[in-house]
Amino acid sequence: MARAERPEALPPDVRPVGQVIAEALRRYGDSFWRVLPLGLPVAVTNQVSAGRSFWAQVAILAAATPLLTAAYVGACLLINGARPPRRVVARAFGVGVLVIMPVPLLILFYVLPGLAWLAFVGLVVPVVLVERTSLRAGFVRAVRLARADYVHALGSLAAATIVFGVTKIMLILLLRGTADAAERIALFLADLVLSPVLFLVPALLYFDQAARAVESAPRSRRRRHGDIHPALESDVAGRPDAEIES
Repeated sequence: MARAERPEALPPDVRPVGQVIAEALRRYGDSFWRVLPLGLPVAVTNQVSAGRSFWAQVAILAAATPLLTAAYVGACLLINGARPPRRVVARAFGVGVLVIMPVPLLILFYVLPGLAWLAFVGLVVPVVLVERTSLRAGFVRAVRLARADYVHALGSLAAATIVFGVTKIMLILLLRGTADAAERIALFLADLVLSPVLFLVPALLYFDQAARAVESAPRSRRRRHGDIHPALESDVAGRPDAEIES
């Protein structure tokens, strides 16, 4: 479908999970070569852990936490477009390591507990980067944003994980019967190309939850974050009456 024929996307405070994924893919396509390196941590980690025991895979994932955190911080910087001071970036990186570190232990039970944890506190990274808060204030703000619409936050992360997983499974089925080396190379390229969506979605999710948090506050004006479809804001409720009164 041509870009002009696409229906207008909803603003962050009301857009559903599907549009969050679509927006992440659009941002990916608009900045492909800048976003592509975000997939390296997942691609390298999966190559190192392939064929090893379950506990070894968990240990490798835990060791890769700094690389995964760096990719998440990079995605937040790309989505936000701003360039905060280095100390703010370093603070966001440090708090990101603390948040992502428990995930390998949580996925021992199932992948859902890990996603539930990230949906609850994972927004602290974009909070620190965008709002430039302290660590404690960042965690408080992240939890507040998660509570604004936790179902949307968890659903967005789950949808991104499902899209990534299903696409990889389809690729594995297509490659069944090929040489092992060729399959490993293809899976590396698949992880490299597909996994950036896992970081872009939570980076975009910050703006959704921030808009929902403002919308749920009493007597607060709806606030738009990020450069996401700004044309939707051209007709703000109440403006015609204000002009008549003037």
